[in-house]
Amino acid sequence: QVQLMESGGGLAQPGGSLRLSCTASGGTYSGYSVGWFRQVPGKEREFVSARRWHGGNTYYADSVKGRFSIVKAGSNSAVYLQMNNLKPEDTAVYYCAVGRPIASTMSTSSAYYYWGQGTQVTVSA
Repeated sequence: QVQLMESGGGLAQPGGSLRLSCTASGGTYSGYSVGWFRQVPGKEREFVSARRWHGGNTYYADSVKGRFSIVKAGSNSAVYLQMNNLKPEDTAVYYCAVGRPIASTMSTSSAYYYWGQGTQVTVSA
C-alpha cells in the first residue's frame, strides 16, 4: 500500500515562492506517475502538474506554466513542486497523488490511485 505525505505548505506573499514535498512509502513506483492537484472549497479538484516517477515528460496546467516546476530529486522517494511567482489565485489545498495514467490522462484525477492528505497553501499580502 503506497502512502503519501505532503509538506511545505504555508503562507506566502504574492510573488513569493514555496516548495511542496511529496514523500512516498510502502511500495515500488516502477511505471507509476505522480501528480499534484489543488482544490478550493466548493470547487472541483484541479490538475496542477505531473510527471513519470522515473523520468520522462512533465505536464503543467496552463495556469502554472513557467511558474511551477515538478522535480524528483535523485533516487529518494520524494517529489517536489517548486512554486515561484505565487499569485492569490494559487491559494488552495494541494494534494499529491500516484497512479498509472496514460499520457492523455495525466491531468485526470481519477487516473490516480493513492492520495496524500493535502497541504494548505495561502497566498496573500
